[in-house]
Amino acid sequence: MRIAVTGSTGLIGSALVRSLRADGHEVVRLVRRPARAADEAQWRPEQGYLDSSGLAGCDGVVHLAGAGVGDRRWTAAYKRTLRDSRVRGTRVVAEAVAGLATPPRVFVCGSAVGFYGYPGSRPVDESDGPGTGFLPELCQEWEAAAAPAQDAGVRTVFARTGLVVARNGGAWGRLFPLFRAGLGGRLGDGRQFWSFIALHDTVAALRHLLEAGDVSGPVNLTAPEPVTNREVTAAMGRVLHRPTLATAPAPLLRLALGEFAGDVLGSARVLPGRLTESGFTFAFPRIDDAIRAALP
Repeated sequence: MRIAVTGSTGLIGSALVRSLRADGHEVVRLVRRPARAADEAQWRPEQGYLDSSGLAGCDGVVHLAGAGVGDRRWTAAYKRTLRDSRVRGTRVVAEAVAGLATPPRVFVCGSAVGFYGYPGSRPVDESDGPGTGFLPELCQEWEAAAAPAQDAGVRTVFARTGLVVARNGGAWGRLFPLFRAGLGGRLGDGRQFWSFIALHDTVAALRHLLEAGDVSGPVNLTAPEPVTNREVTAAMGRVLHRPTLATAPAPLLRLALGEFAGDVLGSARVLPGRLTESGFTFAFPRIDDAIRAALP
């Protein structure tokens, strides 16, 4: 296959590119700077530009680019950055895909379990509607921006990804150093559900969606057994053989993180209904195994 990827330097994108190339697939990386190699094509989402010649002959496009949700406090300015990086970028890619004489068979667009908001301990899947608040609104706009590709008849999948267990990025990239130092512990009361997925399974699921010809629309990329933050804390202690006595009270998190604290303290028990139904098998379905898989 020939696959184009945005966000190829990010946590998930870089792992996906390595996996595809290891199996002999051709990958075109969409980069924001001028292309320097035959496997690169430039795009400038802020200016609405994409060199569509890089998409020519592609069997699929995987769009993962976007500013990090947890990288900064959610000021009004950074909220605009989060929205623009996803909505505008998705629209640019979707329009380029739709404009090709021979479009790719599939467009896999990144999204997030933030779509569901914080429904508490009630399990939710793709049949559930959006929650309320900034993240659910952002995810709805993000997915809606892919309409040009859908309208052109391209099979479009929204990969609503949970918390990726990896040592070099995302939420777990921040947790590992703390727990290794014996400073890890529960966040808030620890009863909030975290819908996690191992990085290995994230990449495998994206590749599965590229080839699952009858799957379109939203697909949750989460492990089948979400766990509470208290259970995550215990698992980190077991796997790393470290104490987990520290706690971060909810008021302190809100003071330190601002509005983003709601994402840390909010509970979302998201199940991978459509991914499981499509025949996908998780390599690391349980939290202890996912943590071990992330270790060197």
